Amino acid sequence: MLLFTPGPTPVSQNVRNAMSDETMHHRTPEFEAIFAKTRKHLFNLFKTDEVIMLASSGTGAMEAAVINLCKHTLLNVNSGKFGERFGKIAVANGLTSVEIKNEWNTPVTVEAIIDTVKNNSNIDAIAVQISESAGGLRHPVEEIAKSVKEINPNIMIIADGITAVGVERIDVENIDCLIAGSQKALMLPPGLSILGLSNKAIETIGKGKGYYLNLASEIKKQKENTTAYTAATTLIIGLLEVLETIESNGGLSRLYGDTACRSKAVKRALEAIGLEIYPKTPAKSMSTVIDTDASQIRTLLKEEFDVNVAGGQDHLKGKIFRINQMGLIPVYEMAWVVNAVELTLSRIGRRKYDGTANRVFNEAFLGTLDGFKKGTSK
Repeated sequence: MLLFTPGPTPVSQNVRNAMSDETMHHRTPEFEAIFAKTRKHLFNLFKTDEVIMLASSGTGAMEAAVINLCKHTLLNVNSGKFGERFGKIAVANGLTSVEIKNEWNTPVTVEAIIDTVKNNSNIDAIAVQISESAGGLRHPVEEIAKSVKEINPNIMIIADGITAVGVERIDVENIDCLIAGSQKALMLPPGLSILGLSNKAIETIGKGKGYYLNLASEIKKQKENTTAYTAATTLIIGLLEVLETIESNGGLSRLYGDTACRSKAVKRALEAIGLEIYPKTPAKSMSTVIDTDASQIRTLLKEEFDVNVAGGQDHLKGKIFRINQMGLIPVYEMAWVVNAVELTLSRIGRRKYDGTANRVFNEAFLGTLDGFKKGTSK
């Protein structure tokens, strides 16, 4: 079965091998050396002033960011389940939540953020997804962060990059907290989250809030190549293997280039066989298709063609399907996925199979890849 859900993503054999070795105690020089190597790679990936690993899902990192960086009022962007979650986290921790809500295919505008900030002086933190995976949407986070900082540099910008880190190069100049999760582009099992922090964020955190999610405690310990509490040793060992694998396969530039090629090629292939891409500004992490036959397509993909893709939630349940494009994906596997989608449309009588999806995917992928090599594609 080919796992093409946008998280969890497949874990490669070399990473599974690395994680299957004897269990290592986390308070030892041996693990501290692994931790130090992993941190070095993470600094290269995040490009932030500090990086912190937490033994939690991405939601744990979201809560850690909110409680440590927001003192009074959080402005959260709700264009999907995860943007909505930021607001719920704020309220659960006794903070005020101000929300900008859009349909799940619609990105927030810089103007909407600026107007809200200007009309509410209590807002001291903004939380927004870079890639809102509920609908495969890309928000203009970098532009938002820059514009907000020009108004008030003390407002903390929390960027959920759980389906963006490892997908594309992110400009973190005006971002105070960038969040990642292990089970997405980092190609690991769930259970490890990572926060990249700015110096301004560290200053704002101060002594920190909370107990387990107190970022001040973690910053102090992780600078010493250990953790405040029990480390997710197996996942960190796996993360080091993943990051070293990326480095040995051409580094981050190659990873970002391949992902961009894959993203463009998949979307062109799906549109060529008559399917509609759902978000107005699609993220590179996944292709989201809105279709009246979404549930049937997903079922046939899994049962007849061994391809597992994700569906939708809430009001989009049964109306969309989402295909992962994150990570080190072999080209032949991605080509098979779009081919399987076309075969599925033929099975349900939507169109006659003629290999269009596979042809368009290959032409677009190779054409875009050549463009990257020549410096003419973005």
